[in-house]
Amino acid sequence: MKLTADLIIDAGMTVFAESGYQGLSMRKVAERLGVHAGSLYYHVPSKSALLQLMADRLARQAYDAGTAALTALPGQAGWKSRLEAQAVALRHSIRQHPGGADLFADSPKVLSTGALSLMERLLQTLLDAGVPEGQRGVAADALLSHVTGFVLQEQGDPPAVPVTPGAVAELHERFPMTVSAASASAHDLDEKFVRSVRLLCDGIEAQIRPPAHP
Repeated sequence: MKLTADLIIDAGMTVFAESGYQGLSMRKVAERLGVHAGSLYYHVPSKSALLQLMADRLARQAYDAGTAALTALPGQAGWKSRLEAQAVALRHSIRQHPGGADLFADSPKVLSTGALSLMERLLQTLLDAGVPEGQRGVAADALLSHVTGFVLQEQGDPPAVPVTPGAVAELHERFPMTVSAASASAHDLDEKFVRSVRLLCDGIEAQIRPPAHP
């Protein structure tokens, strides 16, 4: 097997999915590939460099998925539809990788060009919508944070202690609105996600000022 950066990234993604940040090491990646750790450094100089490459791969896949989703929209689609398409594609892309939400959340910190491309496109969509400059960054950050947080919940581990019917009944009695809302939204996460993105879009729309009349 000829060692390449892509193979190292593949192995890194697998180790990360199993062990997270704390468990990721160049030694474990080398063991996964059946090579000596020293042989990795010719292609990937450090763990931090590997994390950057992994985050960038995930973000670039998400960017390409967003491109495909935008291309599939009708030509007259409005800015809300374009934001929704990008958000849905991003969620789908992150979910393809166990631990993907954790990895994507840190992608801007490692200056992933893929993550920066995602942000740039979101900002352009918001500019086209007429969102004021001072609000665009906040809106884009809010949307990306919502997608990441949503997938973090989806990818989270199940409760260590199973929740019994009796416990649910007691919680329902103490917190009736919260439990009912959680039960209603748990049946179709796809629908819940889209509705939440549309709610964010409505909030963003409120920041768009009508053009001043002379």
